[in-house]
Amino acid sequence: MHRTSGILLHPTSLPSPFGIGDLGPGAYRFVDFLAAAGQGLWQMLPLGPTGYHDSPYQCTSAFAGNPLLISPQRLLEAGWLDPEDLERSPTFAADRVEYEAVGAWKRALLERARRGFEARASAAQRAAYAAFCENHCDWLEDFALYNGLKAFHEQRPWTQWARDYALRDPGALARWAAAHGEVLALQRFVQFCFFEQWQALRDYARARGVRLVGDIPIFVAHDSSEVWTHPHWFELDAEGEPTVVAGVPPDYFSATGQRWGNPLYRWSALAADDYAFWVARLRQVLELVDLVRIDHFRGFAGYWEIPADEPTAVNGRWVAGPGMRLFSVLQEALGDDPPLIAEDLGVITEDVEALRDGLGLPGMAILQFGFEDIPEGFGRSYFLPHHHRRRQAVYTGTHDNNTLRGWWDSRDESVRRHARVYLNTDGHEIHWDFIRCALGSVAEMALFPMQDVLGLGAEACMNRPGTAEGNWEWRFREEMLEAGSAERLRALSRLFGRLPHPED
Repeated sequence: MHRTSGILLHPTSLPSPFGIGDLGPGAYRFVDFLAAAGQGLWQMLPLGPTGYHDSPYQCTSAFAGNPLLISPQRLLEAGWLDPEDLERSPTFAADRVEYEAVGAWKRALLERARRGFEARASAAQRAAYAAFCENHCDWLEDFALYNGLKAFHEQRPWTQWARDYALRDPGALARWAAAHGEVLALQRFVQFCFFEQWQALRDYARARGVRLVGDIPIFVAHDSSEVWTHPHWFELDAEGEPTVVAGVPPDYFSATGQRWGNPLYRWSALAADDYAFWVARLRQVLELVDLVRIDHFRGFAGYWEIPADEPTAVNGRWVAGPGMRLFSVLQEALGDDPPLIAEDLGVITEDVEALRDGLGLPGMAILQFGFEDIPEGFGRSYFLPHHHRRRQAVYTGTHDNNTLRGWWDSRDESVRRHARVYLNTDGHEIHWDFIRCALGSVAEMALFPMQDVLGLGAEACMNRPGTAEGNWEWRFREEMLEAGSAERLRALSRLFGRLPHPED
């Protein structure tokens, strides 16, 4: 891979007049900013429909797209909305996502768009819709039924539905589907809108030398279409409740670990199906993006199993994962060199490293962590650039970190002194010092959250691990995209040989 760099920004954080970043004009302007700044990568978080606490790591489907990302402006341009539909939009906050208000307004808007599609769609648009439904029927019908039943049960988790629906009685499901055809048709249409708008944005980015980097959570949410549809793939009891759940032991982020709550896979059942779920899942995401970060990669070597009745992640145990058996199947289906980044953070043991290196996958290095390892001795942390490898992605921080300015302001003087000496700086522009450090690394990829490019403080954090409220809401405003930032980033990327199209 040519040396490259890019920005981590979830589309929900883009500017938009409609309360949440979407796939409309703001996304295209951001691609233009990336191109002007000499950046070849746009990394984002998982793109599925969010469930519990609006987290993109707790999606209600491993295959569907998030309806909140659909651009009202693009629906208007397609001819399925009228101008007054957008003129009547509420006034939303400009710097944070108000999920409940945005969701209610956008659901009603998408219903109007479907009526407009039925009344005014061209022959080409109808053909595209029919082709989409046919090409995605392997997951689309199950998701439409799940989403329809979830709304019918006032958004309660599927284990709290009427028993015949929760346990998928064929007769009961067939009768419900026959009586609610319009509900299912709306779900198909919404997904069609997402995928059409996404593909247009991806084509635009590709034409400007920007590749998209996606994200696959290793686990799926319990309240999701896939767990409801295929309960035998997961460690569930007879009523569909998890017997053990996922998480990580105590670490940098939390003294009691992180109890994520996702059901764990019954890997023997997945193996019996030739890992069809994972093949389909990876194939699907590679239709949307060019590279994929696999979150919690260490879980394929060994994962932390927590009894479902434990309130924290402290009392868990390590269990062996599928390892190379899974990836051999993926390589056979998708090619020997799948475009993956292994998120190899946390408790990393020799078996995790052997799996990553055996697959030839780039791992991750987080610069913030490099300056936290002072007890290990100055300069010994493998997160620092003099220990980086070429086959690696270096980040100033991720969505789970504080922003650089927030991190700097909260560190004690010993950490800051170490950073000033290492970076040869007075710390006045610590965010640019870290960005320059990442760009100068030997690692083939360098990425930085948009908050660090903008030099924002802790108020701009995307996620605070271990907390449930106030996450995933941050957005930036249009006026923050200054030409000076693009020019500075381009000059540094040129200096360290990371421009998508090398210049003299």
